[in-house]
Amino acid sequence: MGCCNRRCGLIAGAVFGAVVAILGGVLIPLGNSVIQGTVEKEAVIEPGTTAYDNWVSTGAKVYRQFWFFDVQNAQEVLQKGANPVVVEKGPYTYRTRYLPKDNVTFNSNHTVSFLLPMGAIFEPAMSVGPEDDKVTSLNLAVAGAYSLLPEVLHSVLEAMIKASKSSLFQQRTVSEMLWGYTDPMLKGTVGLFAPYNGTYDGYYNVYTGADDISKVGIIDRWRGERSLSFWENKYCDMINGTDASSFPPFVDKKKPIYFFSSDICRSVSASFEESLNLKGIEVYRYALQPNTLASPTVNPDNKCFCRNLKTTKNCTMAGVLDISSCQDGKPIYISLPHFLHGSQSLREDVLGLNPSEEHHATYLDVEPTTGFTLRFAKRIQVNMMYGPSKVITVLKKVKDYTIFPLVWLNETAMLDDETADRFKKELVSRIQMLEIIQNVLLGTGLSIFALCLIGYCVVRGRNNQSKLV
Repeated sequence: MGCCNRRCGLIAGAVFGAVVAILGGVLIPLGNSVIQGTVEKEAVIEPGTTAYDNWVSTGAKVYRQFWFFDVQNAQEVLQKGANPVVVEKGPYTYRTRYLPKDNVTFNSNHTVSFLLPMGAIFEPAMSVGPEDDKVTSLNLAVAGAYSLLPEVLHSVLEAMIKASKSSLFQQRTVSEMLWGYTDPMLKGTVGLFAPYNGTYDGYYNVYTGADDISKVGIIDRWRGERSLSFWENKYCDMINGTDASSFPPFVDKKKPIYFFSSDICRSVSASFEESLNLKGIEVYRYALQPNTLASPTVNPDNKCFCRNLKTTKNCTMAGVLDISSCQDGKPIYISLPHFLHGSQSLREDVLGLNPSEEHHATYLDVEPTTGFTLRFAKRIQVNMMYGPSKVITVLKKVKDYTIFPLVWLNETAMLDDETADRFKKELVSRIQMLEIIQNVLLGTGLSIFALCLIGYCVVRGRNNQSKLV
């Protein structure tokens, strides 16, 4: 009778353990469904959601750090045709994106329209010197006019240079180079980012995700158009993905992410590199691939981005993108800092450059469940071109076309401790707690089931032995 009761108790224990284990197993898909439903609800861009609160405000502090390339041998370049030697000077840091989105309008097709206000506030404490520090750099007006004027008009440019006492290189303050100055030759304002303060990027139209969460944040239109008109090619003119501030939730690291950047006038993709811990939150590190600015001989998809056969050596040069078509004709060339992933000739024409993946690569750290970008570093170099001329005195010693680096910038932001704690409390801790409950129930149930089953087998075996005796 005692053995029967013991066996019955063990069977009941095994059944109980099995039920507990099944409950833990059932909670896994049920919990995942709850998490997915919550995230999908809160990721929609509409008033009252977590995504909207983060999206409409200025969010984390965004900084732009600038490093200038200070020319060390200007006279040798002019008089002997020497290759320029440069020394990096910086950072000069500005706070940007401190203004919330403007003219936010929700549309009937589940999109929202907005403008991004542009502004920059100098941060002395984060800079190596004041804005009136001087740098010796390429003369923007001379180089720009050289790029735009045909060779038959070089004599006109020569007369303008002499009349204004201009040269190939000039000394300007950091503020003048970035935000503008009155040029003596052109009699107008010249600057790398002029005008900037008080201007806007957009209009943007992005999907809210209300009807399809997989489209949330994806750009529907930019400046009223679904494609660009800069590259005269359907592929290169595509607007793909988001603006990189966020991506649709439940990010699959096996797939690249796509985003459009108005700074470089094109869409790009980034691929997963590694998982990282950011203030207790798991993030996926995505980075631009080396073939993003590869020559068409290596990456045929880039053929439509090649616009100037002379400066690109018949489209064999890697690492430089001519964006003059989207800069109101300004002859600007974009690259990664120090010509990272660019042709070796770029670093031979201008000496003193030292590209580094650690310091010069662009990356995004994306939280995979929500798709929010929690940290990023967008690194871009601004360049201009100059070349030989038989007429223009300051260019007579120049041997070949040179892509000259003016400045590189690092636009970066990271969530602060307060936001990180709130993020962990509202999302990460809940997910972790649910996972703990699931694992405890599953583990406890399986353990009870296994122990009771083993106990039942032992008791039954002893009972059989006693009957034989």
